[in-house]
Parts: sequence; C-alpha cells; structure tokens
Amino acid sequence: MPGFVPEDPLLAEFASSLSAELNYSRRTASEYARDVEGFGRFLQPKGERPKVSRAVAKAKPGDLRRYILYLRDRLGYKAASVRRKIFALRKFYGYERQEGRRKDNPAAEVKPPKSDHALPRVLKERDVTRLLRTRIAGRSDVLRLRDVAMLEVLYASGIRRAELVGLNLSDVDLERRTMRVLGKGNKERLVLINRAAKDAIRMYMSLRPRSADGALFLSERGSRLSLNQAGKIFRLYADLSGITEHATPHTMRHSFATHLLQNGADLVTIKELLGHASLATTQIYTNVSLEHMRQTYDDAHPRDEEKLR
Repeated sequence: MPGFVPEDPLLAEFASSLSAELNYSRRTASEYARDVEGFGRFLQPKGERPKVSRAVAKAKPGDLRRYILYLRDRLGYKAASVRRKIFALRKFYGYERQEGRRKDNPAAEVKPPKSDHALPRVLKERDVTRLLRTRIAGRSDVLRLRDVAMLEVLYASGIRRAELVGLNLSDVDLERRTMRVLGKGNKERLVLINRAAKDAIRMYMSLRPRSADGALFLSERGSRLSLNQAGKIFRLYADLSGITEHATPHTMRHSFATHLLQNGADLVTIKELLGHASLATTQIYTNVSLEHMRQTYDDAHPRDEEKLR
C-alpha cells in the first residue's frame, strides 16, 4: 500500500531504519516520518523552506513544549494524537543518537499530555443493521457488491481499515470462514467472519473484475483500494444510512468487540480476534459494555419515568 514518502533524505533514512531494524510496517514507519516532518515545518520560519531535518536537528525541549501547545490549543489535537507525535520524535532523536549525530534526546525530556481516557465510540446493534442495509442508487452492481462486502467484513471481523484494504484474495478462506490479516508491527493473525460476510464476499467475487492486482477489494480502476478511498466509501454509507451517531471504520471495530462481549464472548477470545498484544487493552470494552447497560437501564426502568411523583 502506498503511504507518505518523505522528500527529506534523512527522514526517508529514518523510516527505512524503523522498518529494517525495528520491524515496523512500512505504513507505520512512514507515518512516524510524517510526524517528524510536521514538527520540522512548525519550526521553519514563515517564507523559508530549509531542509526539514535541519530544523528538527536543532530543536530543544522548549521547542517541543511549544509544539505540544500548538497541536492542542491551535489545532485541537486530542491527547492520544499528541502523544503519538511525541513518541515518533523520541524514536527519531533516538535514531540520531544511534547514528552519532546528536548526544541528547529532547523529546525524552518532554512530558506528553495525559490520555483523555475517552471510551471508544460504539454503535448500537440496530444502527449497525441500518448501516449494513443501506444501498446507494445508481451504483454499478460490482461496486454495490464490493461496498456491501467491505461493510460486512468490517463488522464481522473487527479488522482495521488498513487491514481491510491490505487483504489479498489468497488471504480469504470462505469455506472455513477465516481470513489472514497483517496487523500492526507486521504481525499476522487469523480472524473469523460470519455467514453474512461470507455470502457478501462470494457475491462480490462473482462480479469482481479480472486484475493483475491480488487485492481482494479493488477500486474502479482495478487496483487495490487506498486507505482514503475506503474511508470515503464508509462515510458515504454512514451519511446515507440515517444513523445519528458519528461513525468511522474504527467505530465498527469497537462495535464488533463490544457487541461480542455483550452477547457472551470472553475477553481472551476478543483479544485474539482484535490482535491486541495485551489483555489490558481489550478490557476497555468492559467499561463500554457497562456504560451501555447503564443507558439501557436508565431508559427502561419505570421508576424514573414516574419522576418521583
């Protein structure tokens, strides 16, 4: 999958080192390079375009603190996004030290903002059903079937958007209802799909155009869908479905995990299906499930409806 390609040779070298030495996926490595470039552009004086790496190389802890304030106060970034950018800069300066170009790591001296601890956004089961039943007039049969298969797979498997567009024909076993997925850190795992997703993929495959590209989901041009294209397709269906909650492909992942938990699946199984490295990461869905129960309880209990008359 094509990703961000840094123009600055040093950033390209940094991204390559993440992939080669730390086994980061090319997408993750390129995103880290993009984060470093963003900091460099923040440091550049207006009207000047020196090498980004030159600006970053001279940065001090105070520059990073100003950058954090800029991201949060001016651009409205959430704490989690800021933390990731600081982590990318720590990796970059660690690489610079390893190469003997810098003696300190200014990013390590900066305390990132505390996590927002926001619960994942989850759709109700009825809203997922509305989304999956949405159809768009004027769409060709092959695009309609592709879109339906994509939506069904997202909810059936809980995979990430990047994992969805990364699927190859050879990764899918419809008879066993399994898919091989390449996740974060190039870790491969086996995920399950339900019968609805299996049937949707089979219908799409009956009309999928021939292509030299081995991708499961193709664009109109017959090549692998990009991340942006997949995101636009999902937004189109979410907007037309009539659901009021804001939804993204990642919302389907959260909904998948929460609905499995609410319907009796255990955390260990959900952890493996999601590809989480730690059970602690998966446990957030117990909080989401509790909040869902609280809302259902409040809506259903007749005592509050009496308003204490």
